[in-house]
Amino acid sequence: MQRDDLDAFEAFFMRYRTSIYRTAYGLTGDAQAAEEILQDTFARAYQRRHILRTDVSPLPWLHRVALNLCYSRLGRRRLPSSPIEDEVVGLVRDRATEPAEHAEQQELRRIVRDGVAHLPPKHQSVVILYYLHGLSLQETAELLDIRLGTVKSRLHYALRALRTRLEGDRRFGGAYGEVGTEPVDAEEAVP
Repeated sequence: MQRDDLDAFEAFFMRYRTSIYRTAYGLTGDAQAAEEILQDTFARAYQRRHILRTDVSPLPWLHRVALNLCYSRLGRRRLPSSPIEDEVVGLVRDRATEPAEHAEQQELRRIVRDGVAHLPPKHQSVVILYYLHGLSLQETAELLDIRLGTVKSRLHYALRALRTRLEGDRRFGGAYGEVGTEPVDAEEAVP
């Protein structure tokens, strides 16, 4: 790839595109914006292909570029969020659940995703990387180039803000029990 081999760059793109797209979509909530961020991220990678290190994984660098592009986009205007499930309907579905239970789970996910979309970008990024991508706390810290304690702190404040928002959401309180009767476990609700 560093020697201008387009086939090598295509293989590089194919290997990392899904992870970068999921991050961009998770932060923006917009498939078209995520696609643009994906393209911009790999355009920057192509421009800098001669200086990319070959002794370490490029994934943390690609994620940082994508996150910065997301933050720039979100800073300009707040994009509407829609659940990721809308994009991948039919790909992964628990067919053992009853239709009413499935609808309830979908609504719960929609409410939680809406809550995550209202978090500040620095909190969204740790929630998305830790819960959506399933990265460890250490991997999340390395990817965002922040300290492990900062990741833990941001997760704590993000979950606290999310819990407060969910408890105040009439859809959540009305459909899933009285608000305040038992704690909401936001960690289990975030897919």
